[in-house]
Amino acid sequence: MRSYIKEKVDAFRYENKNRARLLINCADQPGIVAAVSQFLYEHDANIIESNQYSTDPEGGEFFIRVEFELPGLKDKVEKLESDFQEIREQFGMQATFKYVDQIKKMAIFVSKEPHCLLELLWEWQSGDLLADISMVISNHETSREMVESLGIPYYYIPANKDIRKEVEEKQIQLLKEHGIDIIVLARYMQILTPHFVETFKNQIINIHHSFLPAFIGAKPYERAYNRGVKLIGATSHYVTNDLDEGPIIEQDISRVDHRDNAEAMKKIGQSVERSVLSRAVKWHLEDRIIVYGNKTIVF
Repeated sequence: MRSYIKEKVDAFRYENKNRARLLINCADQPGIVAAVSQFLYEHDANIIESNQYSTDPEGGEFFIRVEFELPGLKDKVEKLESDFQEIREQFGMQATFKYVDQIKKMAIFVSKEPHCLLELLWEWQSGDLLADISMVISNHETSREMVESLGIPYYYIPANKDIRKEVEEKQIQLLKEHGIDIIVLARYMQILTPHFVETFKNQIINIHHSFLPAFIGAKPYERAYNRGVKLIGATSHYVTNDLDEGPIIEQDISRVDHRDNAEAMKKIGQSVERSVLSRAVKWHLEDRIIVYGNKTIVF
């Protein structure tokens, strides 16, 4: 399996060795698109895809994602970024170049329920989730055999609120040693400390049910069933120090009715969770998300 995935990744890297993405946000003002387009033209780049959004043409915030092809890109990166500094300063931009052949290294955190982990692993095996899944970290042994059968390292690190600091020190050390770019909480049922969150700011993606702020705490599906809800949903978001209140990336819903008991609702909810988390992770890997305050712009 590893060799098949490596072949897919190697082919993707080769096909995209000259492709990059430019993500920008700044105060909206005339001339931004023209300046960026002219800059890329003067550097022999061909724009493949361009998406932009303004919160308000008069005094709002402007966002743009440009994907472009530039022959011999690897030898031109330093000059490209250096030359762009003038435009960055002219418009007061926050601007980041992302290089498509640099596959992001991912760590997945999971507890007992494996449904979100399974979805990510399936997408990865099929070649539809282009990431280097460097490790799975869990406070349970439940998923070890499944993960290790795919050649992915599995780290069992027991965790609870009494040893949280020591646990996170081990986790942070592992993540830094492996140069992890993105952390996915695939139903990891532990609260992260502010230190952990700040260490990986806008790099941690979580999934939870969308009953919130209703049915907070244990057994949400049982309480939702007792309340007679008609919609079940899921939300994927970046993790911040405000529990389950970080910038939302993706959401979805599914209808239920009086014939669905609590267990049926949970199964429907898990299905929604899987698809929502998968889409959010893919968009992050494809550099389609710009975080702005407590919101996201998703291109």
